[in-house]
Amino acid sequence: MSFSKLSASIEKRGAHLCIGLDPSVEKIPEFLFEYEDAVLEFNTKIIEATQDLACAYKLNTAFYEALGEKGWATFAETVARIPDDIYVIADCKRSDIGNSARHYAQTFFDYFEVDALTVNPYMGFDSLEPFMNYAQKGVYSLVATSNPGAYDFQFQDIGGKKLYELVLEKLCEWNKDKNIGAVVGATKSDVLMKIRSSFPELSLLIPGIGAQGGSIETVASILKTAGAPVIVNVSRDIIFAGYDESFPDKVRDKASYYNAILEQ
Repeated sequence: MSFSKLSASIEKRGAHLCIGLDPSVEKIPEFLFEYEDAVLEFNTKIIEATQDLACAYKLNTAFYEALGEKGWATFAETVARIPDDIYVIADCKRSDIGNSARHYAQTFFDYFEVDALTVNPYMGFDSLEPFMNYAQKGVYSLVATSNPGAYDFQFQDIGGKKLYELVLEKLCEWNKDKNIGAVVGATKSDVLMKIRSSFPELSLLIPGIGAQGGSIETVASILKTAGAPVIVNVSRDIIFAGYDESFPDKVRDKASYYNAILEQ
């Protein structure tokens, strides 16, 4: 199954924490701009400070795409600097007609060699099939997201069910290789508990605690349930914990803080 590497990383570190490497250039400590690639140095120092505390790193491609050609090079080099036994997720939310989706899958799974990526299920099975065909790779579908606009579509009633529930049912139907997961925001704590109880075969990627204010207590309780691996992503509240030369120590302290709460 594609989540075996993730499970091993969780077990080795005793942690379900995923750190989001989302380097907003305007927030990077100023002293790092003395380096040729400030973003890469920023990421590297975070990785070095937390690699025994994080079971996974998630790179939101928007922060790298915004930097143009150099940003993609930084993305690739960041992935290369993450220890081989740590799970790496490209947060790119891709989806398209089959032929295009196949090329997206090749980009992230073959070229960048990440372990998993996020996808948007709105276009249906044929838009996700090329990703799911990589049986040893993880595919995390948006389901009930942490942003306020999630209620515009995901929670609409359709035939007596919420749209996100129909998505979950389809994901389980397609999960032949046990490589599909769901993105469910911690800000939707009641929904989160319901999904874990009803769909334990789906790995969960949970964003939304920290800066977005999701319930860390609810998330911590879910980590104790049986089923596919669950990981909890924190980005801004960890990576921007400090702004001077000591920021890696502050980043480590913040990651340790989250682990202490999540794993208690």
